[in-house]
Amino acid sequence: SAMLADQTRTALLRAVSHDLRTPLASARAAIAGLRTPGITTTAGRSEELLATAETSLGRLSHLVENLLDLSRLEAGALSVFPSGVPVEDAAAVAVREVGSGRVAFRIDVPDEVPEVWADPGLLERILANLVANAARHHLGPDPVLVTARSDGPLVCIDVADRGPGVPERDRAMLFEPFQRRGDRDNTTGLGLGLALSRGLSRAMGGDLVASDTRGGGLTMTVSLPAAPAVAGGIPPGAREYAVEQVERI
Repeated sequence: SAMLADQTRTALLRAVSHDLRTPLASARAAIAGLRTPGITTTAGRSEELLATAETSLGRLSHLVENLLDLSRLEAGALSVFPSGVPVEDAAAVAVREVGSGRVAFRIDVPDEVPEVWADPGLLERILANLVANAARHHLGPDPVLVTARSDGPLVCIDVADRGPGVPERDRAMLFEPFQRRGDRDNTTGLGLGLALSRGLSRAMGGDLVASDTRGGGLTMTVSLPAAPAVAGGIPPGAREYAVEQVERI
């Protein structure tokens, strides 16, 4: 409806006004500092400014990529190139990408868990968003757990944090664009990560759901088809397909 479209545009403009402009302003300020005469004579100061610029531009790039992918998804224009992907490899890439000195991660994928049938890049995006979300809300000394298990024709990947959790009645909101856990925390981004991750999961024939972590916290579970046991590894016609219809996320 027109009202819903207006509400979405308003939410997007509000989010963009802070979440894109803030890292951009931070990066520009750092670069301006580097251009200041004599800055390199201050021990460690130039390295500090470079690190600030790099972090800010990385955050900006991540936000823009999420926005573009969400736009493609909702327009039904997202192409998927599935193949057999080892869960532990995709999880390791995601953990390296997110990397946090404050939070430790543990990846545990039993040998009997098969590869998933997914687009490797999109799976890494899903897991990076889930790992980043878990790291933001995780509490205590225990690591964030990334585990996998077989469930019939599916492989389920669990990302479990020990944070405050989310009441069941509020979990649907986690997957709405521009809604953020702890909305007063302006460092958590546009609130696109979980919405995008669910959309990408469904685009690859799977899903993403939230549940309680045993002992406290939130567990995000992405379920995807197990890779087919076919000669050559790729069934006919599955090399490339365009997603025509994705449930609105």
